[in-house]
Amino acid sequence: MKISLTFSNLRECFFQAVSNSSWANEGYIVALQYDQGSDFMDELRQLNQAFGIGFIKLNIEDYTQSEILLSAKENDLDWNTIDRLCEENKNFKSFAHTISLDLESGEVRNINDFDKVFSSDEEYQGYIKEKNIS
Repeated sequence: MKISLTFSNLRECFFQAVSNSSWANEGYIVALQYDQGSDFMDELRQLNQAFGIGFIKLNIEDYTQSEILLSAKENDLDWNTIDRLCEENKNFKSFAHTISLDLESGEVRNINDFDKVFSSDEEYQGYIKEKNIS
């Protein structure tokens, strides 16, 4: 997630997203603000087509009004990378184990293992205020 995405930082941010999502099913760049010029949008579309990273414009005032401007390409999971991450990071290994158990059972067994999902607009706005996000 980026506060501002411009033509000058687009490639750096994009390849950071490519790197961070190499083991993921989908990858997105999320930005509060972005350059809406034609050169920027052309470059973003070209990078999206070449690497499959999507783009979401986050609406901080009303997250339900956020927009997927470019959809991500679904990837096959890179099991070699997942295995390596499990070997190198005990927290990731625990997370992968939790996901595996939840998939086997068909339900989320412990919601506290995952990031909080806000149940209301008020809760979301309180979080934004508490974290000083604008």
